Amino acid sequence: MILVLAGTQDGRELTKKLLDNNYQVMASVTSDYGKKLLQAENLLINDHPLDLLELEKMINDNHINLIVDASHPYAVNISKNAIQLCKALHINYIRYERAKVKLPDYDKIFFAENYQIAANLASNFGGNIFLTTGSRMLHVFVNDPALKNHTIIARVLPEAKVIEECMNLGFTPKTLIAMQGPFSHELNVELYKKYEANVIITKNSGSIGGTDTKITAAMTLGLPIVIIDRPKLQYEVLATNFDKVLSLVKNM
Repeated sequence: MILVLAGTQDGRELTKKLLDNNYQVMASVTSDYGKKLLQAENLLINDHPLDLLELEKMINDNHINLIVDASHPYAVNISKNAIQLCKALHINYIRYERAKVKLPDYDKIFFAENYQIAANLASNFGGNIFLTTGSRMLHVFVNDPALKNHTIIARVLPEAKVIEECMNLGFTPKTLIAMQGPFSHELNVELYKKYEANVIITKNSGSIGGTDTKITAAMTLGLPIVIIDRPKLQYEVLATNFDKVLSLVKNM
């Protein structure tokens, strides 16, 4: 049985590719919404985030002999746990990771190693901070002293749980954009203008995550962009396309 850590669009697509090639597959997603997007015949699905012990139990209970880690490039904890357990339990591990967006030559791009550094960098560029980093780390920006006197606009998924978490952090309808991406260049431009953004904070999540159009829209308006670097993990087996994953699985 193959376990696919499939909390992304490409993770879901990869799961279906494996099913189409007649492999026994179990998929792990991070929400009920992700589960609904992945419904398929003969597919076992876990629909809640897993800690180390829960992941180990899932591996043992379902006789998993291979993990294909197609989790989000910034979901570092699940990848660390999967690598640790694969080594301890002597099962195979393949990391699928979408390619980064090739960044343009633009002198207003700034890089941050983590969310805290991103918050401090962004504080230098004006009062309205436009976040396109998702909802999981919003508390870092809300609680950072450097942004105490700034307005933080967050664009997040339109899920009830996510919106509730944002409201609990102090966001209001005026500072919260609940929309399903990815977004076109033109829509990004209009949103940046509507919310009078002074700086954009994003991650290099790849084209499938809309990083390219976030950047081109900011460039159109001459806005600075703070890009949070991807976490750096060492993968022994890494693939950046589906064909490579299928080839690796076939030979394991």
